[in-house]
Amino acid sequence: MITPQRPAFTGPDLCRLQAHEVLALLRRGEVSPAELIAAAFTRLDQAEPAINAMPTLCRARAEAAAEALAGDTAHPGWLAGLPVAIKDLSEVAGVRTTMGTRGMTAHVPETSSPIVRRIEARGGVVIGKTNTPEFGAGANTFNDVFGYTRNPWNTALNAGGSSGGAAAALAAGEVWLAHGSDLAGSLRTPAAFCGVVGLRPSPGLVPGAPAHMRFHREAVQGPMARSVMDVALFLDAMAGSDPAEPLSHPAPDSPYQHAVTEAGDSPRIAFSVDLGGFAPVAREVEEHLRMALGRVERAGAVVEETCPPLPELDGTYRVLRAMLWAAGPGRADPKVQRHFKETLRENIEYGRMLTITDVYDTQQAQSRLYDLVAGFMRGFDVLACPVVGLMPGPVEQEYPAEIDGRPLEDYISWLKFSYLSPVTGLPSISVPVGLGPRGLPVGLQLIGKPRGEAALLAAARAVERAMGGPLGPIDPVV
Repeated sequence: MITPQRPAFTGPDLCRLQAHEVLALLRRGEVSPAELIAAAFTRLDQAEPAINAMPTLCRARAEAAAEALAGDTAHPGWLAGLPVAIKDLSEVAGVRTTMGTRGMTAHVPETSSPIVRRIEARGGVVIGKTNTPEFGAGANTFNDVFGYTRNPWNTALNAGGSSGGAAAALAAGEVWLAHGSDLAGSLRTPAAFCGVVGLRPSPGLVPGAPAHMRFHREAVQGPMARSVMDVALFLDAMAGSDPAEPLSHPAPDSPYQHAVTEAGDSPRIAFSVDLGGFAPVAREVEEHLRMALGRVERAGAVVEETCPPLPELDGTYRVLRAMLWAAGPGRADPKVQRHFKETLRENIEYGRMLTITDVYDTQQAQSRLYDLVAGFMRGFDVLACPVVGLMPGPVEQEYPAEIDGRPLEDYISWLKFSYLSPVTGLPSISVPVGLGPRGLPVGLQLIGKPRGEAALLAAARAVERAMGGPLGPIDPVV
């Protein structure tokens, strides 16, 4: 076991199960989608007052969808009526979608986004929208529409972001699967803080590019769950090409769930606690991760402490990020923009100040980084490092100013471990490695080879198994 003292869980027994276990019950007819919806809403009533993870609910829509369920029941990602949650950056037809900004508080779309349509076509039943910072900008989930989302392991702390509502809902047992998205660790950081699993897939595997930016590749949609197997299940439901998205590509012939089922105990792991001095890390995080990697190694993995060179990573990531903010929220209706928080305004302004030379230089640096890292990865199955360099802070703190007394230069410097995947396009995952400082969960980030989701999931399962996971849901600790 990971720990004999983790918090209790007093929700419905169905909510305690993993998604693949519930799916087996659904397929055998031993439980109905209606029963699962009822269990989820019972748990939402219990936990939401403490954590505020899923502020927008759509029970009547979910019940109607469950009654009308139809689809390809032989598809490996068929969800058979399993309730799921959608991040409030993706539109769900007929359901309030705010993007976490005051200027869109009354926005109710007529059509769903491509990823939502795909999830529903494959048997997922949407029961609500999870909280996110404004337009997903920030790694602490709060906004002027719904307020703060709190960490179920300690409600005085933040749940991470920007998929913080998704991670908190999973950790508290409100839902079995949750959709998220990731640019600067938005799937991975909240997964680490809340003790769940979040996978950032390769660009093009999961549809979800912004409608006005079909060729954008740094921000992606992805699955979150409480176990590696459940993330693989949800990835199977999400993955595949979409004619509307020019960069999309087909899912592999073998389901990702098979990679988890067949996972061995001896992945080849390169480990760097600070990515070669690139990213700051707190001593308590470093000590816990070294302990975890020791356990993984004793279970059969080959672990070598090494790291590829990462020249120009910081500047390259910042330009790519700024381009997205300037081209996206920076072109929103001025009536919406006038409500933006200061840090979002700063991101947009940085993007507007870029020169064409900045763009040229970034494109070339991005290619050089890919070549270096992809070449390095030929000798390993995954590169392991922290998800984030410190433990969660107070929920009221938008971002930390220092790590172990070392000042951080700005708003995103504490997220440097998240930069490598969006710049290179390599898939990455956050997997819990037990409870660490103050009884809080700690996540380990694994970065895979190009389009290497299957091997990445297999390595994550080896880590999860060595650490006695998954953690399972808990009652919020107030």
